[in-house]
This record gives sequence, structure tokens and C-alpha cells, in this order.
Amino acid sequence: MDETRAVPTPARHDENFWNVVMTPVEPAWSEPGDDDSFVMDEKVLDAVRALAERISTRALAYRTAGEPFDAALMAAPDVQLATLRALYEAKRSVDRLAESAATAAGRSGASYSQLGAAWGGIKRQSARLKWPHAVVKRSAGESVPLRYAGGSAVIHHDPGVDAWWYTATAANRQEEESEAVHGTSAEAIARATEFLLTHARPAPRESA
Repeated sequence: MDETRAVPTPARHDENFWNVVMTPVEPAWSEPGDDDSFVMDEKVLDAVRALAERISTRALAYRTAGEPFDAALMAAPDVQLATLRALYEAKRSVDRLAESAATAAGRSGASYSQLGAAWGGIKRQSARLKWPHAVVKRSAGESVPLRYAGGSAVIHHDPGVDAWWYTATAANRQEEESEAVHGTSAEAIARATEFLLTHARPAPRESA
């Protein structure tokens, strides 16, 4: 794409990395083609089938008996019901991930019009209804709450040094409090988002 020639690509250790990263690129994406959609279907189906086999009563019976679960067994109506249940979980995952992405984008400056365009071209009002807390009007220096990847963070402004910092608790219960060294709220949001994504997997439950 010709657009990519004008997009700077600094390395992670470059001094201006975050300033560049938090400057939106237009257009933000290219439309997926049929091949892209086909590959996505395959990836989703692989994940759904894996979950369906884990939750299927018939598949459990085969595992208990020490017998392999032949792919032909996927045709069984009860296994297809387990697949449907797994697809519902996939939909819930998509909804959670979409909310996280919309919130991170909105808190970093994206508008509801842009969020709607990314979500299949829905109107601004529909995007606002879908993610009512993604884009928040705030005064300069006001703290910014953020939820992402199962965790949460709050972005704060330190007027004494005119810099931004954050506190974050990730899905795996890891916590982090940054120094007030970020020049913009967008940079602090990006760092907090990076931390939440790195520690996105929930901590294992303690056995009773």
C-alpha cells in the first residue's frame, strides 16, 4: 500500500517511539479480503472445536474410555450443540475484546465515528450505545479510567512536573504504578494498555 510509505517505524528503544505510536495513522486499516475472512473462519473454528471437545459430554466419555475422538464424531447432534455453546463463548470473547479495543482507542483520542467505522461501519450513535464509556469528555489534567484485557487502570496527571502516570491492576492480579514521566495522557494510556495486555491471563484459582 502506498500509505505505508509515509508511516514512520521507530524501534521500541527509540526516544520518540511513544509519540510516534500514539499519533493516529490514516487510514487505520485496509479492508479485509475474502481470503482474510476465510483464514479468520479457520482460526475461529479451530478454537471453537477445541473448546467443544473439552466441554462435550460425548468427547469426555471417549477420553474416559481412553479412546481417540475421531473427527467424524463432530457430526453427532450433541457434539454440534456443544459446538454451538462454544461459539457462544467465542462471541462473548469477541464482545469483551471489542470493548477493550474500543475503550483503549477512545481514551487515546479516537471518536465514536471512528469506532463505528471500524466496527463494520455502524453509525456514531450506535457506537456510542455499544460502548458508552469508550470516549469520555474530560478537562485537561483529569484522571482517565481504563479497562482493558480483563484489567483496569487509572491515568493521572501530576501538575507539579506536568507529566502523566498510571496505576494498573491486570487480570492476573499483577499491579503496577508508574513514575510521572509520560509527556501525554495518550502515552500513559499506551503504557498502561501494554502492561494490562502483558498480564492478561487471569491468575489460577487457589484450590480449597
